[in-house]
Amino acid sequence: MAKTIDLNALKYLKTDLDGGIFWLTLNRPEAANAFHLPMIDELIDTLTWADESHDVRVIVITGEGKNFCAGGDVKAMEEKREMFSGESDELRRNYQKGIQRIPQTMERLQKPVVAMVNGAAIGAGCDFAAMCDVRVGTAKTKMGETFTKLALVPGDGGTYFLPRVIGYSKAMEMFLTGKIYGAEECLQMGLLNQVVEEEKFKEATKEFAQTIANNAPVAVQMTKKALKVSYLKDLQTSLDMLAAFQGITQRTADHFEGLKALQEKRGPDFKGF
Repeated sequence: MAKTIDLNALKYLKTDLDGGIFWLTLNRPEAANAFHLPMIDELIDTLTWADESHDVRVIVITGEGKNFCAGGDVKAMEEKREMFSGESDELRRNYQKGIQRIPQTMERLQKPVVAMVNGAAIGAGCDFAAMCDVRVGTAKTKMGETFTKLALVPGDGGTYFLPRVIGYSKAMEMFLTGKIYGAEECLQMGLLNQVVEEEKFKEATKEFAQTIANNAPVAVQMTKKALKVSYLKDLQTSLDMLAAFQGITQRTADHFEGLKALQEKRGPDFKGF
């Protein structure tokens, strides 16, 4: 049974569904959209709902105000409260029950996820962007893995995701130096897929997401899954999965609609089955 959620009751997220694109905005601008437990709870529930909704084809995540996400709440760290309360073992369990649910959820998502990285994505915010499938930014985008600057490690799973986006050596550089990188540097290392003009940011991101949404949903989701599995597994495991996935997609109504549209020299009208 699909998860039910009252999107109008969300306090720390804003949402909008437009033509198959589900816009999800982190909504704690007064804290630079830093994660805290209430936001994490809403985020997990909302992402799960969007992934199960037939009306959603692509998820776009951004931040309210001038920042994408500042990562952990530094004030809460200083005051040793919420996720950062207790001594070492309690902190360990807080991470497992708290922020580590984000990478677990992101890795389970079947729908493509686009990060619209407005402004700063720092620490766990940078990791969160890396958990998305693709990333779009502007000249104002800046990203950094600043954990070592605070004598911390990336407890949210960044050491798993970032090397898979930009490679081991560059990820090591980002984590060890704690340096903050501008948009062009992020583009060059592959951390951003596109850098667009500020005044056309949402329009360009929507166009990018719509290009994905226009493709056959079942094929898109299975291709995403195949890429993730193929990155981690051996060739034969990948080939076996792709043979099974091809057996499924090649008997969908969307496949035959795509063939017909190609023959008739028109755009396909995919239905998601």
